[in-house]
Amino acid sequence: MLRITDEGFEKAFKKIVNDRRESDDNVAQDVTLIINEVRRRGDAALAEYTARFDNHRLTEDDDWRISAETCRAAFEGLDDVLRDALVLAADRIRAYHEAQLPEDRDYTDSIGVRLGARWLPVDAAGLYVPGGRAAYPSSLLMNAIPAKVAGVARLVAVTPTPKGVTNPLVLAAAHLAGVDEVWRVGGAQAVAALAYGTDRIAAVDVVTGPGNAWVAEAKRQLFGVVGIDMVAGPSEILVIADNKNNPDWIAADLLSQAEHDPDAQSILITDDEKFAWQVEDRVDVQSSMLSTNKTASASWERHGVMIVVENLDQAAPLANQLAAEHVELALDDPDAMFAKIRHAGSVFLGRHTPEAIGDYVAGPNHVLPTGRRARFASGLSVLDFMKRTSFLSADEDALAAIGPAGIALANAEGLPAHAKSIEMRLK
Repeated sequence: MLRITDEGFEKAFKKIVNDRRESDDNVAQDVTLIINEVRRRGDAALAEYTARFDNHRLTEDDDWRISAETCRAAFEGLDDVLRDALVLAADRIRAYHEAQLPEDRDYTDSIGVRLGARWLPVDAAGLYVPGGRAAYPSSLLMNAIPAKVAGVARLVAVTPTPKGVTNPLVLAAAHLAGVDEVWRVGGAQAVAALAYGTDRIAAVDVVTGPGNAWVAEAKRQLFGVVGIDMVAGPSEILVIADNKNNPDWIAADLLSQAEHDPDAQSILITDDEKFAWQVEDRVDVQSSMLSTNKTASASWERHGVMIVVENLDQAAPLANQLAAEHVELALDDPDAMFAKIRHAGSVFLGRHTPEAIGDYVAGPNHVLPTGRRARFASGLSVLDFMKRTSFLSADEDALAAIGPAGIALANAEGLPAHAKSIEMRLK
């Protein structure tokens, strides 16, 4: 429990803000080795790493790639409730991201220079889909649907299948989202294969999707070879709540991120210490009943934080320093607080808007910046699968109007060929 009135509060809070819950140097070294091996030996390296880490041998073609027929069968084999839930989620995600599509610009300014920009999708995108303990069909939808909305022609998913076991919900989501290829490879080696290509898996232009520390580090190291969405760290949630909330609701919200990863972080800011202790008690009770108790308890014990402020006006500056992935505003007037929040991956307004609804069916993307990156980064969108090409056109009169200034600047920079290329076209 931290109180803003405590003498050592600023130092303690700064430590929370600067806490790095991400990969260490050993992970970086491991990933560098893996990337180099995949780049050098391609499919052979992929097969060796898959046998070592996933206990699955990639031999025949069927061992490498999951067919479209298998994905369709997984979708058709779902019970009605799950299938309808996936369809609802996909429809809402698609509608939200269709509204993000940018418009081309094409206009002529007062001098007569034609200017503009054209948006086009990348040719191919790779989606990392976690497998094993963290197999999330919702993440596949959140990555694949914006890519399809953007117009990406080739969509490739890579997902580990420990001991060859696939997650039918993930395959069903791949079918629903229109994924073109699904490969049974995971880890840093899968990201390297997407970036450089192998004999079996053709390279892509952009790699997106969540993963463990090795996957995140691979994306970091391969940025520049391919585009990436972001380098994502452990999940995090900040809940700003007054004492009018049900403590059980707030406890459940805090645990919704704690159960992801022992390094996830859940933080509560409230102006009522008694309420904070009530939430603390309900976290302990609810956690003990979760099938994910081991993970959730480890996260809460290591990284969970309760902050008591004198009044909620003090909460927004703290939230902006934390720049959390998820921010819940469980208040009477959440919009008033929202107006003061500058740095957050996604904000959930009101007492009936749990973060978990945003993970699945609300519509906005749940792939969000972590580790204070919300200060400068945004959640995944259609723009991550597109690039903007500017264009311009000048006739003789337009060039005459702006050309002399260009010549002067080129000469000032010591680039005479630049100047000459303009000068030769002037009358």
